[in-house]
Amino acid sequence: MYELLGTQGRARRGRFVTPHGTVETPVFMNVGTVGAIKGAVSTDDLKEIGCQIELSNTYHLHVRTGDPLIKRMGGLHRFMHWDRPILTDSGGFQVFSLSQLRGKIREEGVTFASHIDGHKIFMGPEESMQIQSNLGSTIAMAFDECPPSKADRSYIESSVARTTRWLERSIAEMDRLNQKEDTLNREQMLFGINQGGILEDVRVDHARRIRDLDMAGYAIGGLAVGETHEEMYRILDVTVPELPQNKPIYLMGVGTPENILEAVDRGVDFFDCVLPARNGRHGQVFTRHGKLKLKNAQYAEDDRPIDETCNCPACRSYSRAYIRHLLMAGEMLGLRLCVLHNLNFYNRMMAEIRDAMDHGTFAEYKRQTLEGFKEG
Repeated sequence: MYELLGTQGRARRGRFVTPHGTVETPVFMNVGTVGAIKGAVSTDDLKEIGCQIELSNTYHLHVRTGDPLIKRMGGLHRFMHWDRPILTDSGGFQVFSLSQLRGKIREEGVTFASHIDGHKIFMGPEESMQIQSNLGSTIAMAFDECPPSKADRSYIESSVARTTRWLERSIAEMDRLNQKEDTLNREQMLFGINQGGILEDVRVDHARRIRDLDMAGYAIGGLAVGETHEEMYRILDVTVPELPQNKPIYLMGVGTPENILEAVDRGVDFFDCVLPARNGRHGQVFTRHGKLKLKNAQYAEDDRPIDETCNCPACRSYSRAYIRHLLMAGEMLGLRLCVLHNLNFYNRMMAEIRDAMDHGTFAEYKRQTLEGFKEG
């Protein structure tokens, strides 16, 4: 259940109640693709840095370890020792991003080769729902096709029509699975996904079609895949108002701190992105004054923390110079500290956004924060 607590312009402050706990929105979901954050970050670490909801991936858990085993172990929550909400991506993006896939899409689903050992896998709406049911996640995502954002109109229109049919099949299969006695989470929620590339009319039409299906939430997919930031914001401007305002709205795979602030201002509630962890593993860290590349020689004798306003485990105890030393020496601790800092930065920013919304100061918070990033 989603409760709208307040608005400031189009920005929304909400609360989403799930079987695994309440999520205060806007929220950033930390991405643990195979049930863990890359960079030696534990679920206890996630709780310390304020993570409310974790995201894992259906395709990757299916090809590694396998969802039947995870079900036998009591489901993903128990398997990874995480008692807060989990959202599982349907695997659609990974399926369609694999090389040389075009031409293997059928109405039934998609046949593709595993990136692990090359064996053939078939996945359609029913298979994706079955895997996510085995995982027992709090929120499952409908199976969809993610077309290239700048594909030609005829392809995008046919792809979006197929995604709508797949959504209807995902709903039917999830309903069936939630009635089974051996289902791990019979309260599993399902989010539908809006597609349409950067074609405004296709996006709007698709939003209007799927909003009548009364999903637990709605996602906007197929952005941050090659289009400009301005194109992304334009699509959000026309799409978000067409989705149900009494349900959470999730912008998939986005993004930079600037992207998040702009999307919150347009009414988005949920975000996820690999960027903070991926950048951290390369020694790139976020601060209130932009990104730092800690491997640069200028930090070799810098005794300051990464960010003097931050209270994450890295900033509480270690200097930029020491973390740079670890990175240059190839020590895992350096990567871990950078990833922890970045995830803390994102979660703290979302908490500050919620606080600003609560006090009616989001517009000013956004302005000051964006100006601070430009100073770096």
